[in-house]
Amino acid sequence: MMPEREPILYVEPLPSSKQWVSQNLAISRAKAATYAQSLFPILTWIYRYNWTWFIGDMVAGVTVGVVVIPQGMAYAKLAQLPPEFGLYSSFVGCALYFMFATSKDITIGPVAVMSTLMGNILHDVLPHLPQYQDTPWVIAGCMSVVLGCIVTALGLLRLGFIVDFIPLPAIAAFMTGSALNIAMGQIPTLMGNNSVKGFNTRDPTYLVFGNFFKYIKHCNLNAAVGLTSLFLLYAIRAGCNYSARRWPKREKLFFFISTLRTAFVILLYTLISFLVNRNHRSSPKFSILGVVPRGFKHMQVPTVNSDILSAVAGKLPSAIIVLIIEHISISKSFGRINNYTINPNQELIAIGITNIFGPFFGAYPATGSFSRTAIKSKAGVRTPLAGVITAGIVVIAIYALPPVFFYISNALLAAVIIHAVGDLVSTPTAIKMFWRISPFEFVIFWAGVIVSVFSSIDNGIYTTVAASAALLLFRIAKAQGKFVGTVRVVYDQPPSSASSYSESRDIFVPLDHSDGSNPSVTPQHPQGGIFIYRLNEGYLYPNAVYFTDHMIAEVTARTRPGIANPYGSLGNRPWNDPGPRHKDDADIDLSLPVCRAIILDFNGVSNVDITSIQNLVDVRKQLDRYADRTVSWHFAGVKSPWIRRALVAGGFGSSNTATRTVFSVATVGALEHKGDRPLPDANNISNQGQQSSNEEYISDSFASTQDKPEVANSTSFDTLPLPILSADHPFFHIDLDEALKAAKLELDTVLKE
Repeated sequence: MMPEREPILYVEPLPSSKQWVSQNLAISRAKAATYAQSLFPILTWIYRYNWTWFIGDMVAGVTVGVVVIPQGMAYAKLAQLPPEFGLYSSFVGCALYFMFATSKDITIGPVAVMSTLMGNILHDVLPHLPQYQDTPWVIAGCMSVVLGCIVTALGLLRLGFIVDFIPLPAIAAFMTGSALNIAMGQIPTLMGNNSVKGFNTRDPTYLVFGNFFKYIKHCNLNAAVGLTSLFLLYAIRAGCNYSARRWPKREKLFFFISTLRTAFVILLYTLISFLVNRNHRSSPKFSILGVVPRGFKHMQVPTVNSDILSAVAGKLPSAIIVLIIEHISISKSFGRINNYTINPNQELIAIGITNIFGPFFGAYPATGSFSRTAIKSKAGVRTPLAGVITAGIVVIAIYALPPVFFYISNALLAAVIIHAVGDLVSTPTAIKMFWRISPFEFVIFWAGVIVSVFSSIDNGIYTTVAASAALLLFRIAKAQGKFVGTVRVVYDQPPSSASSYSESRDIFVPLDHSDGSNPSVTPQHPQGGIFIYRLNEGYLYPNAVYFTDHMIAEVTARTRPGIANPYGSLGNRPWNDPGPRHKDDADIDLSLPVCRAIILDFNGVSNVDITSIQNLVDVRKQLDRYADRTVSWHFAGVKSPWIRRALVAGGFGSSNTATRTVFSVATVGALEHKGDRPLPDANNISNQGQQSSNEEYISDSFASTQDKPEVANSTSFDTLPLPILSADHPFFHIDLDEALKAAKLELDTVLKE
């Protein structure tokens, strides 16, 4: 067998700013082409469209179309707009989305929360813009264009990741608070006492609740229509759910019956309304929708001027948040359910384009709908093209059904809205889960709901987002590192196993057992003034001082100063030194070691910055003064070359005298000699990375000689150990085990001297 070779030294080239720019900012022709193609995802699948997909899309498109027509008109009423604007928004959202979509399930159109927010905005700004009192859709169109431009810009700039900063409890609180607000606002319409003078259903939810009972004596025949239709909607759904469980083979049939319940109830009660009011069109027995114009009567270039922009500017942030989080959260959720991935940036572009061009057809701001998306998904949709079919159904309704719309009851539409938003309320099971996972976020959830109920949806959104951001910053700033020690563990086979093989190794666990490890197992603290400190978060400016203050306090408590009185005279002594007045060696606990080495576990650190590195530099100087010697700093598990570059810039990683004493090497494989040819040149291999590209010398199956005894015993093979980390930075280590061994070896060398 040929002798085992010495490890080949590897020198890591530190990354440069030029390299970062070329990798991340340089725009090549290929990148530009990929970016342009990503703006139109339809190009990746439309050429594969087939009849099977078409049938699935047709069924889903027609099903959603039947649902979106009554919902769209009802939601337009929430937005304080005539009902036809809900149909316009439904058409544009479905007609345009398919070209930019990365989700096959999502349905863009009017939704309850956005419509309510739009209605609140119009309620607040119309008194300041009296010229639009009779044409509020002009303001809604302007809002749609502005929101669309902002959201499209976010998508084009690839800023979709900002949605990830809004956590689930904040979204759940927003949805729950909005649902309660919307439902309570519709109950007066359902019962018929909403027209009482002085009763404003746009007030905070708690006031609407109180005023409803204050004016309950004014309820009329609308209550009979509203309550019975609401009961029928829930009864049909409950009956279909039960039947689907009772007869699972017919589950699909009961799903479609349940899905079409809204259309069935509206047709039934519209027929009743026609029979009751056909001879009382001018003074109907109960409130009805009235005249809905046929066709697109409000197609125009949207008006965008400074008067409207200045009036709605303060409302834009909440509208943007609603527009984004409702759509992205729904599309991500159904992507996970149906096993595909959406592109948040492209989804922002999709809803942005929809809202930019929507006002040309009379639409107001629209986003993804949870209820219609769920229906579309369960109906078996195959591609985003199903939206075009839905748009076709809406166009038919716009031109063919306005005479029927005249007799639709407003109480019935209120029942449809209440029934739809009921699914947005978080279930007790979900709320209980919030408490079990994170009590802090449980409190944030309830804070958002309470603010939405007692103030407004806008303030509820701001409360949850601000509170979630504050909690995130607090967790980053107060992230505490842990001192760890070693525990020898053994991997043993279970008693039932025939093998008696076992293996032992050292692991590193917190000394205070804060990770939940067994308190009966005592970790061994490194001896001789060596400390291992684990950082559990990114090491950045908010938490840099907190990390190191905790570390310094523990190190100084467990070690003695290198010299009793480093200041000399009393005049040079700092004012905050606690004493005694005259220090000497008798005041030092000589049983404690002097601090000699700090090992920082950087496995959990993904980023550093200037402030954190400067803080490390300052702490190094402080400990050097305290120990009256140079304290070694070792870093284990540094994951990024940019972090290593930053540490090297701060003077860490190497010294003038230290060399790498402990190597972690990888056996690249078994090298086969071809005749009398020599092994490949070591420097050539090092320059090429950690594996030679010369296939004449390296066999196809890279295997360690330890794993293949027959190779190890062959005289035609040899092992080539290659180091994992750079030789010129001996204080950077692959893991804590290597770092501890290097620190102990360094300590032994110092003690011998």
